[in-house]
Amino acid sequence: MSFMTKVFGFEKGKHNVRTEILAGLTTFLTMAYILAVNPGIFSALPGMPAGSVFTATALAAIVGTLVMALYAKKPFALAPGMGLNAFFVFTVCLGMGKTWQFALTAVLIEGIIFIILTLTKVRTWLINAIPGTLKKAIGAGIGLFIAFIGLQNAGIIVNSDATLVVLGDITHGKALLGIIGLFITAGLVMAKVRGGILWGILITAALGLLIKDPATGAAITTLPSSVVSLPASIDPIFCKFEWSSILSWDMLAVVFTFLFIDMFDTMGTIIGVHQGAGLIDKGNEEIPGVEKMFLADSIATVAGACFGTSTTTTYVESASGVGEGGRTGLTAFSVAVFFALALFLSPIFLAIPGAATAPALIIVGVMMMPSVKTIHWEDYTKAIPAFITIIMMPLAYSISDGILLGVISYVLCHAVAGKFKDISITMWILAVLFVCKYIFI
Repeated sequence: MSFMTKVFGFEKGKHNVRTEILAGLTTFLTMAYILAVNPGIFSALPGMPAGSVFTATALAAIVGTLVMALYAKKPFALAPGMGLNAFFVFTVCLGMGKTWQFALTAVLIEGIIFIILTLTKVRTWLINAIPGTLKKAIGAGIGLFIAFIGLQNAGIIVNSDATLVVLGDITHGKALLGIIGLFITAGLVMAKVRGGILWGILITAALGLLIKDPATGAAITTLPSSVVSLPASIDPIFCKFEWSSILSWDMLAVVFTFLFIDMFDTMGTIIGVHQGAGLIDKGNEEIPGVEKMFLADSIATVAGACFGTSTTTTYVESASGVGEGGRTGLTAFSVAVFFALALFLSPIFLAIPGAATAPALIIVGVMMMPSVKTIHWEDYTKAIPAFITIIMMPLAYSISDGILLGVISYVLCHAVAGKFKDISITMWILAVLFVCKYIFI
């Protein structure tokens, strides 16, 4: 067994080093926005300097992704999760009036519980309990979800008080840049250009220097004033936990919510990306090495809490790298290296606008749709739960809600149809728990 096989699960002849590295760079570029977004969200909390949060975010991503690369040997990247960071700041701290130290303690406890659940294979039991029909739907649902994120990032789809969402002004600014980038990226992908998604991102970012934002008059892509900067210290937020409240009901509620969202977001991402890339064993619908992926995710959450940031989770944007051909831990290792570089070269990486990465997310969304063709649409007991799973992810803006509602509808549809033998005990238990979650939480 070669060194690359032992370390990354890389097999010569089956995998390509250049492809894996390009896939890692593509994944990094599609998720690097978290380096800018996370400090902005946490800036609402006194005592959490933006520079320190930036460094903590990068460190959490590096540690979590390295564990995924070297232990799980999978092409997935991790970083503090969107949605979970908002829950941390706006619900726990600003809404409930808790300190950020309280919230960090909740994240730490959640990570420890996750490690226990993973080592006892409870998380694997849950993922294997999901029927094959829902697994296929999850892949397609995530494809629509990340495409929707891309459309939003480019301003192609915008908010509307009347209809919730509406088509933006696609003749100007970042929306125009996103559309141009979409067809450039699509052309490269259709021409089977190696690294087409990555080249699409870079070309679109370069075009952003020529297209102006109508609101500010400035170019969409701005050249950074500096190239290198030293990372800020994380001392103000490192291991700042609040142990006095760990036995309170509020702590129990916060930990459970973190746990619930993280578990099913991660589960959905792993199922969806594997399904979209055709990496699930068609014979038994099982995902190889899922326990190691879950453990990497759990360790990353504990590390992130120690560094001083919210729950670290597996990123759905990993699908962009998988779409570029990433299949081994070398892809994830490359992502970790790029995050390490970002600690010192953040002005350059943060200069890539969201409109430049949006086309990659949309194209990857397309790549994840083929799984729907194997769903038995003529059987409504399977078609309705699958459709609910798919449609609710983008509309509810939540992978976990899509899965939860899909499981509930699967049990209800089969029960109403009298097909009780097709409902496992596990699915009954999950459905009851999920209903309780919506009623009581």
